[in-house]
Amino acid sequence: MSLSNLFILLLLLMPVFFADAGTPAKVLIVPGHDDGSWGTEFLGVKEADMNVKLALMLYDRLKQDKNFEVFITRDWNGYKKEFADYFQNNEEVILQFIKNSKEKFDDKIRNGEVEEFENVYHNDASDGMVLKLYGINKWADENNIGAVIHIHFNDYPRTKTHQRGKYKGFAVYIPEESLKNSKASSPLGFFVFNSLFKNYYISDYKKESGGVVPDQSLIALGANNTLNTRSVLIEYGYIYERIFSTYYKREEQMKRMAKQTYEGIKKYFDYLAQKPHKIGA
Repeated sequence: MSLSNLFILLLLLMPVFFADAGTPAKVLIVPGHDDGSWGTEFLGVKEADMNVKLALMLYDRLKQDKNFEVFITRDWNGYKKEFADYFQNNEEVILQFIKNSKEKFDDKIRNGEVEEFENVYHNDASDGMVLKLYGINKWADENNIGAVIHIHFNDYPRTKTHQRGKYKGFAVYIPEESLKNSKASSPLGFFVFNSLFKNYYISDYKKESGGVVPDQSLIALGANNTLNTRSVLIEYGYIYERIFSTYYKREEQMKRMAKQTYEGIKKYFDYLAQKPHKIGA
């Protein structure tokens, strides 16, 4: 089945949620990593900084649209106070939330209700980052967030880290079908993918070559069934790609990427706002 046909099928099968008329959709933007755990790096440029840069551009675009109420977990000054306080004041609660969620999901696997799904290998997050990511999931559901958008740039292990790698291109990660937010998240992922695909190549890494990649283990997507709302994680490209080689190239590409991500999110929520009889017409 082609990507376009799969996209249409997902739209027809997706559960439809309607906000009250005139109520802005709540969107949370999560720039991946932070100053203590900055992800990958190439020629002195840290992924965490690239993530913040693009995330703030997307934040500004959504903020200017009255149809959205937008939140962001961190900016150039670190975590926003609301999130820093939440992590600190709820550490024990979050740890218990993680423990309970893992136990329940492991039981489903043992009972045969869920099949373990492995696709793309991911590096393990630090304990501090694990707490923050699960905490963000908990906060998002407690605050009725309509969509969570995780911003990242990719990398691939190579012997000489100062040299460019072999892969390039973007990918949009969505929750795998065993996760409870999968059906709601998948169409959002395809809308964002479709918008970015207008100007960017799909990742040529084999396991990402479908463009939209299901994943069961990423905490950002609701691993262990820890997220009810929609969530997608965007790998905008490999950090060593030539389009990111200089400040000016990065700036130009990030502005375009933020614009196209915004357009994908907007089209998705415009679609949700249609009257039920129009869906599938």
